[in-house]
Formats: sequence, C-alpha cells, structure tokens
Amino acid sequence: MPTRSDAPLCNKARRWEDIGRSRATPRFGEDKKIVMNQSVLRSATAAFAVCLIAPDTLYATNGYAPLGWGTQSKAMGGVATALPQDTLVTATNPAGMAFIGTRLDVGVSFFSPSDRGYEANADYSVDPETGNATGPFVTPGRYESDRDWFLIPSFGYNRELDERSSIGFAVYGNGGMNTTYRDRAVWENFAVSDSLSATTPTGINLEQLFFELPYSYKFGNGRQAVGIAPIFALQSFEAKGLEPFKATSLYPDKVTNNGEEWSYGFGLHLGWYGEINEKLALGLSYRSKTWMTDLDDYKGLFANGGEFDIPATLNFGVAYKVRPDVTLAFDYQHIFYDEIDAIANSNDKDLTPCFTESPKPSYCLGGEDGLGFGWDSMDIFKLGVRYDYNEKLSFMGGVSYNTEFSEGRQALFNVLAPATIRWHFTLGATYNHSSTDAFNIALAYMPTEELDGTSPSITQTQTGSIFMEQQEIEVSWSHRF
Repeated sequence: MPTRSDAPLCNKARRWEDIGRSRATPRFGEDKKIVMNQSVLRSATAAFAVCLIAPDTLYATNGYAPLGWGTQSKAMGGVATALPQDTLVTATNPAGMAFIGTRLDVGVSFFSPSDRGYEANADYSVDPETGNATGPFVTPGRYESDRDWFLIPSFGYNRELDERSSIGFAVYGNGGMNTTYRDRAVWENFAVSDSLSATTPTGINLEQLFFELPYSYKFGNGRQAVGIAPIFALQSFEAKGLEPFKATSLYPDKVTNNGEEWSYGFGLHLGWYGEINEKLALGLSYRSKTWMTDLDDYKGLFANGGEFDIPATLNFGVAYKVRPDVTLAFDYQHIFYDEIDAIANSNDKDLTPCFTESPKPSYCLGGEDGLGFGWDSMDIFKLGVRYDYNEKLSFMGGVSYNTEFSEGRQALFNVLAPATIRWHFTLGATYNHSSTDAFNIALAYMPTEELDGTSPSITQTQTGSIFMEQQEIEVSWSHRF
C-alpha cells in the first residue's frame, strides 16, 4: 500500500467535485461517451427491484428520520449538504448531484434499534383504604420490544446531460418506527369493558419510502449549482393492541388491529451548492412537507381523521479543506415535526369527556385536535471528517447530536415510539477498486438514551421512562461511467 507521500492527491489540490467523481471521468469540454453494459444494467435493475419490495424501511435516529443518506455521508455523521459524494446526496441536497458525474450507487443497511422499550414505575395512584388503583396505569416493570434487525436498501443514479446539467433518480427509506411488545399488553389495565380489553402484541409499524427525481444546473463558472427534485412517497402504518383507546375515539373501529394501511403523497425538494473558493464550500436545501393521503383504516387514531403528512426539513452545510487530503464538514438540520398534528399534538389533556357519547370534543382521538405524541421540532448538528489516505483508500468519521423530541410530561404515551436517541458516533471507509468501481462501508453506534416522565392525562401520577440504543452497518457499491 502506498504511503501518504506516494499519493498524488497529497501533492496537489483537487477540485471539490473530485471527491464525488472518478479522475477518469472526462472534464467539461472533452468528448465523452456514456456506456452502460448489460451486467451493470442488470445490477441496477435488480437493486431498484429490491428497493421496491423490501419489507423493512425503518429508521428512528433523529425522531423517526435517518442519520443521513449515502454510505459516505453516514460514515461522516450524516453530513452532505455542502459535501456531495454520491447519488444519495439528493436526499439531503439535490444541487449536489451536479458535482458527482455520471454514476450508480447501490447500498444496503443492517439497522438494529435495540435495545428499545419502556419502564413503568409502581407509583400509580391507589385508594388508601382498598389499595386498588384509582385509575388506569401501566403494569410496572421494564419491557423491551422485539424485532432487533431491519434491512434497508438504497439506490441512486445520476447522468450528466451536458457540461452544466444532470438528471438523476434515487430510492431511499425516509424514516420509520417499529415497536412490538409481546410479553404483555401495554394497556391491559385501561379497558372499560371486556370488549375493549388490550391484546398482544402491542405496538406500531411505520415505514416511509421516497422516490426522488433530481435535476441540477451549474452556473457561476461551474462552481455553483441549484437543484430541484419532485418527490413521490409511499407510507405504510399498522397498529396493534390499542383496543382500550377505542372508547376515546371519534371512529372506534378505526383505531387498532386493522392490518397494514398504505398512503401515498408528493413533495418538492430544492437546493443550492456553491464552491466559495478552493477550500470552502457551502450548501442549503429545503424539502417541503410531503402531503400524504389519509390513513383511512386508522382515522380513529390520528388527528384530522387519519392525516399523517411527512414533515418539512431544512439543511445548511459547510465543508472546508484543511489540507488537500483532509476535509471537514458541518451540517445543521431542522425537522419540522411540530407542524404535523398527528405527531405534535399534545396528549396531556383530560380524556374524561372522550368517554361520553357523541358529540365528543375535537381533541379526542381522530378529531381535528386529536391526541398526538407531543413531539417538538428537532435541531440536529452533524460534524464529519474525511481523510484521503491515497488514491485507493479514504477514511471517514463523524458525530451527530439532536435536541430532545418530546417533553418528559408526555413520556409514557411514547412507549409506542421511544425515539430517544441523541448522540451518533460513526466511522467508515471507501476503497477505490478501479477508476470506475468503489466499495464503501459505514458503522454507526447510537448509545442508550433514556427519557423519564409521565403522561398525567393517561396514567395520572405514575412515572416511567422510555429508552433506545441503536447500531447500524451499511455497505455500498459505486460505479462511475
């Protein structure tokens, strides 16, 4: 293996776009011919098919959104807004596609949100004379969710149309959440009648898949670009074991155990990327809210009769070449969870009127102001470093931190979605097998984070906590044309 002093890239600075594209890719103004042989075409087709049929697209790192997209980005703590490295950059900033050349990326992630679960304390309210509970409570104990590993594929392709513009296509998991409690029914002490007794397993399964079609255009002597990407989204949801909550819903038969329900929707992604000088690059992007069709089979669970849109996201990024072979990058991301009623609406309300006959208040389940999970908007800070050891091998590392997603006062209701992760630590590497093919790996560890609190309107004085720990391994293959 060559030493650092032997590596040509250590002896002269490369343009920013060279990080994401092969040295063999022709420069602008040169004749170039794009040839996709049959084996590559078959590989691309197979990868795309896997993305479409994959049953698991679960993330729960930043709320229910992923750490980042693209193996090299994940290896650097999720930074990508000002550092385009592969075709999955479009998921963060579609303008970055203008600087990666014509290429194909196929990846698969092995994701484990384990351990995850909740702990309920034995401090619920009791009658001093009888010793019986005075209201509903969660059976004390520490419980963990099943299903420890999930397979998450990704696919991206970009083609240069001319020396200024490119068009691409990407398929990736945008987010998700899964909990499956089998040991006992979480809400077993909440039933108001035998017909509303909670069953096992208890939990939810949310999956979101995005199809993005980015177009990018260079300007400013080829050192800046804008990008626009229409988004088509598929979303599935299923809830089990929530029978006692039927009594508080405007649509009792549309709360739980109705199987998997699908919805679809559209959004728009805009981005800008600019190389300020040979060392400094900036990026900015905004992804609109993705307007989804209602989850009709669960309109009695979510606010506004099953409305469950996907929140907007804002990204700002900076990348700086400390040396020709060392790049530092920082991203700030804001996720507007607080604009999605089904997620953001408080569950800290008196539910007594919801048990009465109709008409029920609008804050009952399924109503215009129906109970949610009490999530706030989220700020995420990402820092990554890339070291190009030589022309064959690069090493990456990163760290990411996000603000708390929910107040502790609403913690116990979030046993269904214990998205408590705050810190992310990542490592990775890229091996350039040839001038056209590279292999990438990213490792991520998210240490256990616990949120203590209550849900007074549901469990009165009882306290408890939710917790989660995560690990992820992603590998990918990149092919440049």
